[in-house]
Amino acid sequence: MFKRIKYRVLRYLVIFIYFVIIFFCAIELNFLWLFGYSPDMEDIKTPVLSVGSEVYTADGKLIGQFYKENRSPVDYKNISPNLINALVATEDSRFYSHGGVDFLSFFSSMVSTAQGDRRGGSTITQQLAKNLFSTRKKKARGVLSRVPGLGTVIYKFKEWLTAYKIEHLYTKQQILTMYFNTVPFGNNSFGIKTATLKYFNEQPDDVNPAQAATLIGMLKATSTYNPIRNPEKSTERRNVVLSQMRKNNFISEAEQQRYSKEPMKLDLSYVDQDSHGDSYLRRAVEKWLDKWCKDNDYNLYEDGLKIYTTIDSRLQKYAEEAVADKMKSLQRRFNNVWGKQNPWRDSKGNEIKDFILKSEQRLPIYSILKKKYNGDTTKIQEYFNTKKRMRVFTWKGDQDTTFSSIDSIKYYARILNTGMMSLEPATGKIKVWVGGIDYKYFNYDHVKQAKRQAGSTFKPFAYLTALDNGFTPCDKFTDKPVTIRYKDEGKDEEWSPNNADFNFSYREMSLRWAMGKSVNSITAQLTEEVGWDKVVEYAHKCGIESYLKSVPSVSLGSNDVSVYEMVRAYSTFLNKGEKLDPLLVTRITDHQGNVIEEFELKKERVISEETAWLMLYMFRGGMEEPGGTSQALWEYDLWKKNNQIGGKTGTSSDYVDGWYMGITKDLVTGVWVGADDRSVHFKTSETGEGSRTALPIFGKFMEMVYADPKSGYTEGPFPKPWVKITKQYMCPSPRIRVDTAATDSTEVSTDSTATEPTLTLPDNPEGGETPPPGQ
Repeated sequence: MFKRIKYRVLRYLVIFIYFVIIFFCAIELNFLWLFGYSPDMEDIKTPVLSVGSEVYTADGKLIGQFYKENRSPVDYKNISPNLINALVATEDSRFYSHGGVDFLSFFSSMVSTAQGDRRGGSTITQQLAKNLFSTRKKKARGVLSRVPGLGTVIYKFKEWLTAYKIEHLYTKQQILTMYFNTVPFGNNSFGIKTATLKYFNEQPDDVNPAQAATLIGMLKATSTYNPIRNPEKSTERRNVVLSQMRKNNFISEAEQQRYSKEPMKLDLSYVDQDSHGDSYLRRAVEKWLDKWCKDNDYNLYEDGLKIYTTIDSRLQKYAEEAVADKMKSLQRRFNNVWGKQNPWRDSKGNEIKDFILKSEQRLPIYSILKKKYNGDTTKIQEYFNTKKRMRVFTWKGDQDTTFSSIDSIKYYARILNTGMMSLEPATGKIKVWVGGIDYKYFNYDHVKQAKRQAGSTFKPFAYLTALDNGFTPCDKFTDKPVTIRYKDEGKDEEWSPNNADFNFSYREMSLRWAMGKSVNSITAQLTEEVGWDKVVEYAHKCGIESYLKSVPSVSLGSNDVSVYEMVRAYSTFLNKGEKLDPLLVTRITDHQGNVIEEFELKKERVISEETAWLMLYMFRGGMEEPGGTSQALWEYDLWKKNNQIGGKTGTSSDYVDGWYMGITKDLVTGVWVGADDRSVHFKTSETGEGSRTALPIFGKFMEMVYADPKSGYTEGPFPKPWVKITKQYMCPSPRIRVDTAATDSTEVSTDSTATEPTLTLPDNPEGGETPPPGQ
């Protein structure tokens, strides 16, 4: 009987062994596609990590990268023995003796788990297998992998198989090196070099046992034992690792005692100079390609694409320099205007008393604090009044300071920002994209993401509507008070616009003169004549996609639009009346240079060539007509070779938004300037008009472009008529003194509440800022 039992057990054991062997083979071969992908020997010989994509300018300069895993590989000789000893002592004490799988540790972990003490049984090699080959991701799944319980067994068998293959091909030193270069340490840190620099500002060969124990301790749970977020738990875990190092004789008892008593000493001062190039432009490319990636099943962060943009590196550099130069002086002007007064004001100039409180409530941290303190406003305000160290942006460079969150709100609220875009209508290529003054502190993009009242830059759509419907540039209206009665949502309303200087000349003016001088009263009369619904229609035709409320004030820029939309719409005039879809990317290749996609310009005729050319002639009026609002450009070195520039200034009510739309023979450029919160603005036309805030950026930019013979852009006149012009346009010009201080402000109702996320912080005479308050 004993022999029968012994024979039966032996038979079952043999059957079990055969079953395991067959099961392993089935997994390896992915039999009938039931088990999913397993890495073969070729995969293991040439392991491929997720490869980020690169973004280039049109002239081949790298401007940014997209990647999920911020890593910087190192060699074995550059890894401190303290790190290696800490890893082996904690994660795999028999690493040097097993062949990839430690069954003793595996079964020990199963027993401890059954007793309520969860403990991992994976070796370093198995963990490397998971890091390199993602055996649990979707592409590794087969039909059976989705079966509860069985899936876990299959995953574990795959790890064992992969671990054995790794041990067969690589030495222990190579395995440790690959492990340290692939393991995640939290905070987007992949690999040991990134981690040692980020947490301790040390190279990986210089860390001491305590630092090594802290990093290795994180591997159990990178969030739970993160030394930045959870220093107490991180310290406890560090000491556990130090005890393991002592247990395995990697450090002495004295060293264990000394390092265990040390407080957590982090050094977070390291700044990654090889970062992925976060910028407004990089973010714009990502959003521009979002739909394409979804439609074509590509991942910018993993598929190693090379993306070639339309951006001209020279022009982009000049635009950024012009922005920095002019915004710095504008911020100084703004601070001088307000001094120690708070600049957040309503339309009557009264300080908004609850501005700070409402700014607090818009912050994500506020809802967290409200929940944490059960709505106790006293404790919430204690938090916002607590001083803390932070690094802030100033025009003199980043500076360390001590601010409370309220200080931060006050500080950032005073900061002026900008958005700038330049487009080449002949090709539809975007040449410049400046989304703000500093992406690190202000992520909000003021080219396409932000929308603000266009002010008088919207007037040309009223004149376009008129020219395309029977009017000529020489038709005349009288500058006089006007009251327009209309219905708005069933209610009887009336609107009586003022001119910028609150005076009426009672002169007859041609449409070209009125547009060049930006006369509100004549624009209002013209809008009434052609119909505000028609003005809205033509604006949409040219490329404005935002909702436009059809009211008489629409022509004076009462609606919110983006810089991107305005540049696109103005390009229609230089593009012979054809609306275009601006190009930001021309082509995409794989990492080997094979072209995946090329993008072509799409055009659509929306107005006649004659009307388009006449509008260019109208735009020149800003420089050529008496009192033209573009004449501040005479101050810049732009007037060689019979150069011509057209453009339109714009300013919304209370000098909240300053605009300039500039047109040369080659480029259309749009610039917006203002504070992120609409209740923060200049006081007077002398300081806050678009001609004094946005126009100087355009002037400085074009000055630098023309000064560089390698830029590819030169001075010169506008194109001659593309077709025969049938309408009169050479109007007799009145002999009036040119007023280079002409103003241009559109008085329409303005909501003082910001419609975009606001950044906020305290007074700084040079215009500085801090990270988003409350963080």
